[in-house]
Amino acid sequence: MTVDTLQTQQQLIVRQRVRLMVNQYEIHAVSPDGREAGMLAFAQQKRMAFKEQVTLYTDDTKTVPVLGFKARQVIDLGATYDVVDAGGAPIGLFRKNFKESLIRSTWHLEQPGFGEMIGRETNAWVAVLRRFVDSLSWLPYHFEFVIADRPVFSVVKKWGLRDKYVVTIHDPRVDRRLVAAMSVALDALQAR
Repeated sequence: MTVDTLQTQQQLIVRQRVRLMVNQYEIHAVSPDGREAGMLAFAQQKRMAFKEQVTLYTDDTKTVPVLGFKARQVIDLGATYDVVDAGGAPIGLFRKNFKESLIRSTWHLEQPGFGEMIGRETNAWVAVLRRFVDSLSWLPYHFEFVIADRPVFSVVKKWGLRDKYVVTIHDPRVDRRLVAAMSVALDALQAR
């Protein structure tokens, strides 16, 4: 994947791979007919780490990093995650609003020069069911990220044995690297 290729995408598909000791994710382009196309990035997160960190690579050989995100704090319910490019330059940040997330998950996402986006689950009933009925934690969900009620991007978890997310970019000014990082984080960090 090149950053230029990622930045041209209007839609992404994020798939989780099932592994024992790590969470892995594939980020794919979407063809004009809506089907999954080539892999744009590969992400990996170690489970049970004291300080959350996820790196996105060009592919699953994990030889060329593209970007990553890392918690500023060690095990914090409202931790801020810095998103950086391969050279360590900041791309943006995100954090979960712990208080609002007790009922309906809410995230704050910032891109320099663009403003703060707020992303929350669109269906409060599904959010409550997923939290309070353990056997329903698999229910799909839908997040909308907005600036002043203007849609920026959405992430929809689909039904299936493996987690699959369809990401749709509504505002062409948003940095797709930040969108990719947030999309992976919604799965990797959602239960925290």
